[in-house]
Amino acid sequence: MTAPEFQNGDALMLIDLQNDFCPGGELPIEGGDEVVEAVNPWIEGAQAAGIPVFASRDWHPQEHISFKAQGGEWPPHCVQDTDGAAFHPRLRLPTDTVKVTKGVRFDQDQNSAFDQTGLADELRRRGVSRIWIAGLAQDVCVEATALDARQEGFAVMLFARGTRPVSAEGGRKALERMREAGVEVVTGG
Repeated sequence: MTAPEFQNGDALMLIDLQNDFCPGGELPIEGGDEVVEAVNPWIEGAQAAGIPVFASRDWHPQEHISFKAQGGEWPPHCVQDTDGAAFHPRLRLPTDTVKVTKGVRFDQDQNSAFDQTGLADELRRRGVSRIWIAGLAQDVCVEATALDARQEGFAVMLFARGTRPVSAEGGRKALERMREAGVEVVTGG
């Protein structure tokens, strides 16, 4: 799989490619580990083109509000400083990757990498106008990030083979909502 022709003003945004979202994790997404293999050539392409790589991660406190025991909808996952919260071991992140930590609030969940993280300001400071997005899960954090990026005025390219949904139906609806918001879905690569 080859990377797109990145250009000045681009950034690569990888969403939550963490152990808990891959097979064997606490909240596994079917084929989540395949996403890692799909995006590694894109990371190499971004490095070769000199564009920044951002990687978001869920980084939940022990008893996070999104967990079922606290009334949320998810099992405990990506708990701070656990193996499950670590980036997938085969993900080849460059040393200068900008890590965006979310899901740390005690009073709310933060699905989007833009939700109270300062990401939009940082992207603008770096002159970014177009974001290439891949990661997990397509119908939760990827969708929320892509929609927020559009709302912030960024052009958004979604790498279709570089993402997987929690459910097929959820993925179909998420793709529909993202397209309606102006996200361009890229199927090649």
